[in-house]
Amino acid sequence: MDHLSSLSRDPPLGAGCLVHRHGHLDLIPDKIEEEETQVAKRFGVFGATLITFFLAEMGDKTQIATVALAAHYANPVWVVIGTTLGMLLADVPAVFIGDKLANRIPMKLVHSIAAAIFAVLGVATLLGAGSGFGF
Repeated sequence: MDHLSSLSRDPPLGAGCLVHRHGHLDLIPDKIEEEETQVAKRFGVFGATLITFFLAEMGDKTQIATVALAAHYANPVWVVIGTTLGMLLADVPAVFIGDKLANRIPMKLVHSIAAAIFAVLGVATLLGAGSGFGF
């Protein structure tokens, strides 16, 4: 447990280790695609996407930022509208680009590239990249 306490005292070390570990996990085959197919058969594409995003977004940094914004500003309706439009601006291009590339790029390659990016970001964090920005 002593190694865990050192990670909590040094956030860049902890973040670097976690991001690097995420890169390794991207290389491990999972059953998510099979599970998503089963959910899509039962609830349709819209239902599968709704359920998947609801579960994936619970407790992530976007939700935490939304809570902070809602606590800071007195009008939660505008926070909901702003966060929804922000997510649409971020996600819509990704959906259309993913749709165009889905049949051209093997999923194993996508996982390998994602793993490499996370591994590099993890090592960069461990080496102090971002410290000049206050991270």
